[in-house]
Order: sequence, then structure tokens, then C-alpha cells
Amino acid sequence: MARTTGAFYVLGGVLGLTITAVAPGDDGNRLLVGTAAAVALVLGLTLLVWGPRMPHALHHLYLATAAVLVTIAVHDFPNLVGGITLASFYVFVACDAALFFAWPQAVAHIGFAMALCLWVLPARDLPWWSGLIPAGVTFGAGVVVGILTRMASDADIDVLTGLLNRRGFEKQLNPAIDAAGRSGQGLSLVLVDLDRFQKINDHLGHRAGDAVLQRVADSWLDLLAPDQVLARFGGDVFALLLPGTTEQAAILLTEKLRAAVTMGCSAGVTSWQPGESGSLLISRADVGLYRAKQAGRNRTVLESSRQLPLAVELREAIDRGALDVHYQPIVSLTEDGGQAVGVEALLRWSSNAQPEVTTEGLIRVAEEYDLISDLDELVLRRACADAARLQESFASLDLTLNVNVSGLELAEPDYAERVATILSDTGWPADQLVLEVTESELAAESQTAITNLHTLRDRGVRIAIDDFGTGYSSLSRLATIPSDILKVDQSFVAAIRSDSPAPPLLGVIAALSKSLDLQVIAEGVETEYQAAVLTELGFALAQGYHYSDSHPVSELINDLNDARPRPTGTDDSVAANGWIPLG
Repeated sequence: MARTTGAFYVLGGVLGLTITAVAPGDDGNRLLVGTAAAVALVLGLTLLVWGPRMPHALHHLYLATAAVLVTIAVHDFPNLVGGITLASFYVFVACDAALFFAWPQAVAHIGFAMALCLWVLPARDLPWWSGLIPAGVTFGAGVVVGILTRMASDADIDVLTGLLNRRGFEKQLNPAIDAAGRSGQGLSLVLVDLDRFQKINDHLGHRAGDAVLQRVADSWLDLLAPDQVLARFGGDVFALLLPGTTEQAAILLTEKLRAAVTMGCSAGVTSWQPGESGSLLISRADVGLYRAKQAGRNRTVLESSRQLPLAVELREAIDRGALDVHYQPIVSLTEDGGQAVGVEALLRWSSNAQPEVTTEGLIRVAEEYDLISDLDELVLRRACADAARLQESFASLDLTLNVNVSGLELAEPDYAERVATILSDTGWPADQLVLEVTESELAAESQTAITNLHTLRDRGVRIAIDDFGTGYSSLSRLATIPSDILKVDQSFVAAIRSDSPAPPLLGVIAALSKSLDLQVIAEGVETEYQAAVLTELGFALAQGYHYSDSHPVSELINDLNDARPRPTGTDDSVAANGWIPLG
């Protein structure tokens, strides 16, 4: 705005000085007119240099000053023809006001310029009607420019939410890419779709659907930084442009946005790499969104621009067996409170291609590049072998081994047989193996997956629903999907604080599990207070940093050996199960 106003000032000042210098006549005050033109030139240069840092309200003063300077020039120009000519500069004032101010303010500036025009020409002994034409042209130019400006602006704005629409978002995208290229900082893009939004329109009407879109837009805007761009990309799809943001940071922000609304959302995340166009970036995010929907909705999928190098590195690591498996103890909260009764196997690997990649991101890459089968087999085989080693070191151990399984693997027809082969090769008992499947994976359930679960349970393997309470939990799903254990998501445990009551849902889950004869494990226990509350609510098992971090099997064996009590025969509880308290 400031630079446009400055350009009008400079142009007016240069033209004013030129015509003052060359026009004949001695009727007016040539020095005064030249001074007004020079002042306009100086003000214009000032605006060009410092205008963007000036307060917005100051631009009203500059515009009013411009109208006054034009009036001085018209009134004191050395001849009448030149004075009438200079009256055309009122159009500059009208156009500037119409471009940058709201209608009430723009009309005030245009009206002020017209009033001066209608006064100054008759003041030079011209007929009263002499100002009608220049004043009318000033009015017409201002109105037309204002209308066209607002039409162009409205074309970039979604009327319902007030956000940018797709056209406006794409206009922002290319400058953001240019800025990322110059600065070398990251640029991420997210597409978010409201799951099953059409049902709201069908059952409650479009007015209810519009209200949902407005609430979602308002909720998300409150969570974004000023330089982050949110747009309604079309229908129930929103787009998010995140300058200076890595893929992992974009995923965390997307999860925060999804948690801020009550309805399910699917999201595709990607990032820009040098040389890529805006359309390619959008297309890749759209692929991620499609994959999120295909996988069962209500999730975020990373369609990484950096996944190919990561996938190659992961393939090599799997072939070399260069991935680590660590183990976090699962402890009893009941009569053997604080004593470990099992371990969960957790994948650990540091990538050279993408050091900040999370385990979740690693699993996404493995699934996308068809590596998940080999990865799952490597982890399960390594975990069973390590657990057998742990069992051998502590012969009286009654150990359960929990291992996560990909939903894609579970849907493979031969999965149950491959698990049986690994158990046979490693000698690990089926009744001491627990396979954990997240709720989001179960949302995409297939008959093949259900059959595999039944087959595995018939052979003694137990099934745990991981992250229970965050996905598609329902009584009907618990009734139809074979399961033995619920693992309560750590977000519920994190909500247990000494300054507030325990989340009521924890008590409901404890009662539900008891009525369905399901074991429950509370994840993410970090404090003694949380452990005490969970015990009081009736939870029997827990895991988290309060008890122990995850360790390689060799360190876990050393910890157990270091903590093993002297064989005095006085500790019957330890002698009975071979385990000792951890932490």
C-alpha cells in the first residue's frame, strides 16, 4: 500500500514540476505550485523507502495531504488551462483510496477530493459547473477501481470461512517456494479432509455443514503462527502452508489440529525440495491424503519428498540386519507391584539420510515401499530370539513378549503361518507372545485380518489393541475383533495430575475391561502419582519411564543381574517368579 501511494506521489510531483517549468502565464503563483510539486515528490520518496514500516493510520494523512496539494496546484497555477489539467490528479487520490481502504473510508477520501475539485475551479472565476466533469471522473474512477479490486480480492477468499480459497492458496504457494529456495529453510504442505463430512450435509442439512466448516476454520486459525497459511482448498478439504517447517514438525502440528476438532480428519503431509513446482508439491500431499483415506481414515500420512533415499537406506539396513530392537519392561501394579512381568519390543534405528525420522515415519516408509513384510519379520524374529536369551538367563521367568504388527501385514493371507514359522525357529512359546495392533490399523479391518487374528489366538498367541481410546473404539468392534489386552494410550495417563481429578474415561476403561475379561496395560506412566492413581482405579499392568526406559537385551540382562538379591532364601516373592523390581 505504502509503495503504491508513494508511486502516485512521485509521478504527481514529477509531472507537476515539469508542467510548472514549461507552462506560460503569470496569473497564479508559479513558486507555490512548484513547491507543492516538490513536496509531493519528497513525500513520495519517503513513502517508497520507509512507508512499509509506517502505521497504517498514517496513510490516511498522506492521502488527505495529496488532495490538498492538488488543490493548491490547481488554484495557483499560472494559467487556467494548466489548472484544469492538474485537476486530473484528483483521480490518483480516488484510485489510491479505493485500492487500499474499506468502502466507508474510501468514500470519505473520494468525497473530500470531489468537494475540493468542485470548489477550486469556480474559485478561479470559472463557471460553477466547470468542476462537474473532473469531479465526476474522480468519482467514477474511484468506484470502478474499488469494485474491481474487491472482485479480485473476493476471487481469492472463501466467502464461508474467510480463509483463502484454492486460487488464493496457490498464489501464496509460489512466493513461499521462492522464499524457501533463497533462505534454504524448509517448506511443508498439508492437505486435511474432514472424514464423512457428506453425512452431515445429508442428515443435518447444508447449514449445519457450513457451521462445522466455520468452527473448524476458527479452531485451526487459533493454533497457527502468523506466517502459516490456512486455506479452504475445496469442499471439506483444507490446505496448510508451513514455511520454515520440517516434515516431522508438520506432522506434529497436523496431529495438534486434528485433536482440536471432534470429528475425524485425514491428512497428507509433504515437503518441498529444490527444483520442485507448486503443483508437484500439492499432488504429493494429495497422494498422502488418499493413502490416509484408503488406510481407514482419521490419520496422518507422510508422503515424503525424502523417502526414496530413506527407503534405499532402510532396505540396506534390513538386508544387513542393522536395525536394533530395544525392550521396555511391563510391570505389575497388583500384588507384585513394581515387578516386571513382560517386555515390549521397540524398533530403534538412526538414519543417515533423515536423522530426525521417527519410528512412525519409518513404518510409513516401509509400508509405502513394500518393505514392511521384511521389517516386521526381522523385528519379530529378533525379539523372539532375544526373549529366549532373556528366558535362558532367568530360568524361572514367566515372561510375555509384546511385539507391534503392521495392519498391512495382518491383512496378508499367510501372516499367521509366518508367525508360526518364526516361533518354531526361535523356540519362543506362542502363549508368551502378544501381538499389538493399533486401533487405527484395526479401522481398516478385512476378513483376512480377522481370520489371521483368530488363527493366531487358536495357537495361543494373544492380541492387544494398542493406543486404545484414540481411534475408532467401540463396543461392537471389541466384540467382533479377537483381542485379549487393551493398551490405554499414554495421552490418558498424561492427563493424570495431582492438581485435577483423574480422567473419568480411565475408570470406564478399567470397568469395561473387567466386564469383558480383558487385561489392561497403561502406557506412558512417568510419575509415582500416576502409578498410584492407576492402581487405585484397578489397572493391573503399566509401562513407562517411571519404571524403566527401553534397553537392548544385553543391558536389560545386566540390570536384572545387578538387581538380583543375594540367595538368602528370605525373599519368597522374588524366588517365586524370578523377577525383581525395576526402577
